[in-house]
Amino acid sequence: MKKNKKILLVEDNESLGYLLSEYLQMKDFDVLWKKNGNSALAILDQEYFDLIILDVMLPDIDGFTLAKKIKQDFTETPFIFLTARSLKIDVLKGFALGAVDYLKKPIDEEELVVRLNTLLNTLSGKKSSTSNRQDEFVIGQYVYNKINSQLIYKDGSIQKLTFRENKLLHLLVINVNKLCSHKEILTGIWGKNDFFSKKSLNVFVAHLRKYLEKDTTIKIENIHNQGFILVIE
Repeated sequence: MKKNKKILLVEDNESLGYLLSEYLQMKDFDVLWKKNGNSALAILDQEYFDLIILDVMLPDIDGFTLAKKIKQDFTETPFIFLTARSLKIDVLKGFALGAVDYLKKPIDEEELVVRLNTLLNTLSGKKSSTSNRQDEFVIGQYVYNKINSQLIYKDGSIQKLTFRENKLLHLLVINVNKLCSHKEILTGIWGKNDFFSKKSLNVFVAHLRKYLEKDTTIKIENIHNQGFILVIE
């Protein structure tokens, strides 16, 4: 069964946000609608998305600043702009920040769906063509694909990983049966080694343990006050 593509819509306009989220869901997209930049960043820490649709004029963080943050912290998640800001300088700035498209309001809903499908198909093809054996790892009864952010169990079921889940699992996998220190993990993935980041790390380790629980030969062990080890018996 084909899985619907997951879209994060960041749009503060109530009418347009509702219209787009409802229409895209009718067209078989899974859509999560957020009305400001901070709530969008918070959910990106917790969930995987195939594509993000950004407005520029948001009430807290402007879309350009938000895009810069996404490009920095969630590098593998593509984003497009859908905005009333149509000056050439804005369009160029959007692409310079890493957007895969820049669409101007108002846009026909059918055209938006065609654009999204075309972009997602193209991006999926690029992922496939850049994949190689170094991006796939066998972890017990799982196959972990770093490029596609997927953990695939032997029965074919797929767990999509968020950006940080993917980065954390990759670090643990390439150091299998070796200690990854708190400092190494936090500075490499969170960019800072502090109390709140360490709390967040514990949450992500709990996520990975749950994803890997079907194979009892795999453990992520906590070495008190030092770090974590991915152990495969």
